[in-house]
Amino acid sequence: MRDQQRRFDRREYLTLAGGAGVATTIGLAGCLEDAETGDDDEGNGDDADDGVDDADDTDDGELETIVAGTNPGFEPFQMNVDGELVGFDVDLLEAVVAETDGYELADDWEELEFDSLIPALENENIDVIAAAMTITEEREESISFTESYYSADQSVLVQSGGDVDPDELEDLEGLEVGAQSGTTGEGIVEDELGDDVDYTSYDNYVLAVEELERGTLDAIVIDEPVAESFADDRDVEVAFTFETGEEYGFGVRQDDDDLQEALSEGIAAVEESSEYDEITQEWFGE
Repeated sequence: MRDQQRRFDRREYLTLAGGAGVATTIGLAGCLEDAETGDDDEGNGDDADDGVDDADDTDDGELETIVAGTNPGFEPFQMNVDGELVGFDVDLLEAVVAETDGYELADDWEELEFDSLIPALENENIDVIAAAMTITEEREESISFTESYYSADQSVLVQSGGDVDPDELEDLEGLEVGAQSGTTGEGIVEDELGDDVDYTSYDNYVLAVEELERGTLDAIVIDEPVAESFADDRDVEVAFTFETGEEYGFGVRQDDDDLQEALSEGIAAVEESSEYDEITQEWFGE
């Protein structure tokens, strides 16, 4: 998929995505389906049907197909552009799975609201979460994570040229503050500010940014790289960034140790090659 991806206008994407929100596709695909394999040309002489499709055969044997789930609208990690799912997480997971011996990605990803991803994983509607999800102790009570593949902090977005110009979290007290449901940003607002702000939860950050541009919202708490991406394309700016030391990981079920290990090894392999730098340059320009 990555070789077929094209450059796009981020402003056009954010403008089109906001009004209708990000559509969710909840076609609950079967997970961990064994790919069909054909007989080895140098078989043992059994009278097997030579017509069996062997397109998914590898030298290492049979592959398991895993279904990925994500939450579009979190540029540049994952987003829909002209009906195509693209982004850093999409490219990276494809590269990581390609480094594994026993797995392949299903062609279609499941696109869900962020706070629906863990339940979908637990219910086996998806097999891996690739959604810039921060590794936290609370989440690890429900799911397991691979090794970290990205580090980030939190930023506060405000309207460009507006009257709100905070320098620290305490400056948000008494203001209208937004974040995306289920994210670290929401946790920061709830834990650090609580009832001192008028908090609004959004299904995705595109909607929150539109409210910020209209002046009906004073500030947004959001992951730093995503904040910078919005600031590049919309009439918003980063007021300040504060260190949280977050680490993103791919999420898997707690009993899926083989997949967890395979993906962690795949992450290491991609990072050791030039591919990780190429993907980072593609989406972050760094």
